[in-house]
Amino acid sequence: MPEPRVVILGGGPAGVGAAWRLRVHGKAQVTLFEQGERLGGNAGSFEFGDQRVDFGSHRLHPATEPAIMTDIQTLLGGDLLDRPRHGRIGLMGRWIHFPLKPLDLALRLPPSFGLGAARDAATKRFRAPPAGAPENFASVLRANLGPTICDHFYFPYARKIWGRPPEELSAIQARRRVSAGSFGKLVRKVLSAVPGLKPPGAGRFFYPRKGFGQICEGYAEAARKAGAEIRLGWRVVKLAPPASSTAPWLVTAERNGEQVRVEADHVWSTLPITLLATMLDGPVPDAVRTAAQGITYRAMILIYLQLDVAQFTEFDAHYFPAANLRITRLSEPKNYSVTGQPAGTTVLCAELPCDPTDAVWSMSDVELGALVTEDLKNAGVPLPRAAVAVLARRLKQAYPIYTPGYERPFAELDAWSGTLPRLLTYGRQGLFAHDNTHHALAMAYRAVDCLHDGRFDAVAWKGHRAEFETHVVED
Repeated sequence: MPEPRVVILGGGPAGVGAAWRLRVHGKAQVTLFEQGERLGGNAGSFEFGDQRVDFGSHRLHPATEPAIMTDIQTLLGGDLLDRPRHGRIGLMGRWIHFPLKPLDLALRLPPSFGLGAARDAATKRFRAPPAGAPENFASVLRANLGPTICDHFYFPYARKIWGRPPEELSAIQARRRVSAGSFGKLVRKVLSAVPGLKPPGAGRFFYPRKGFGQICEGYAEAARKAGAEIRLGWRVVKLAPPASSTAPWLVTAERNGEQVRVEADHVWSTLPITLLATMLDGPVPDAVRTAAQGITYRAMILIYLQLDVAQFTEFDAHYFPAANLRITRLSEPKNYSVTGQPAGTTVLCAELPCDPTDAVWSMSDVELGALVTEDLKNAGVPLPRAAVAVLARRLKQAYPIYTPGYERPFAELDAWSGTLPRLLTYGRQGLFAHDNTHHALAMAYRAVDCLHDGRFDAVAWKGHRAEFETHVVED
């Protein structure tokens, strides 16, 4: 029988991973639409300051499934580097190595913080919330970690990242986003840095020599060679559902005023699930449109500063939980890839979570560069001299925001999308999930596994969805 036609929406890890795997296994003809001019989405890379930089700080974690890791190593060859993690957290006026190390904690941890955390660990059993009390991000972490760690680190960081008080975030946000969400997990993370107790991969990460986006580019290049059609700069504007059980989907995309319409036996969308209701060519229930308004994302401004020095610091990333600083993280891409190039210059990437309605969203690049410069000075890591160039990039859907009860509108959208024949929504944005790149790739691989002789195994996919709900973000 002829291969089915699958149209994939979105060129991030979930999209290109599925395109490649569908082709190498001969399961489908593939057309992928990506509205940007580059692949990778938020996990992509681009050129600035004479070097490749990423959309924020990204790492490929050792927790990646072995089969997926093997594929990436094959696709990238010698360009996938095995690197030690070397970051630090600004905590109460001191710098603490991240990942946490026992000796560093003993020498550098503020005494009041250490004593408070020890007291909180000893009194944990007395902090159990009343039976039946509603849970939220704050109550879960406070019960498990105590007020010291929460009030000085997790809570101010959460306010900056998600723009909400911790009490207005779902307990699910704590369980999926905070990997060290209990004293036991925190202790295990610290002990994982001790020789003899260190598990494989602890304190290390993988990073492509040409930037994190090289992972998606590698999948896409191999997918093209295997026969996939990948169309960059094309925005999907309309999805017309099949008129019968054997009829195709009609996918309309446009670029610079030109339109194309492609027939598809299956449509696989990695776009934000909230967009499906706006793209469907047909009636959409009012309840679904209302549900789409109940799903919210946190935006992010990425501010890149080029400096005329070879290296800013030895650290790959700095974390800033303090409430008086507006940025949350600063990364230095050259310290990830260790190429040492270009000589005599480096680029910093500052992350500024916000909402598109905030005043900072409309600031100029120059103003944003001044904001970062001021924050770094106040954090005790001033720039050696003024940046020679500044560039800002804006991401409207950087982080899902799990407010209490968000499950209801998501379930409404999810159930509705499930009624559309031969349509699959998956990936980080498609499932409104807090996930790493290796999780998104795992979703792509599972989706391909569910396609047999042109039919999608919905029962098997339901089992995989249950697996996805156990994903916890790797820090």
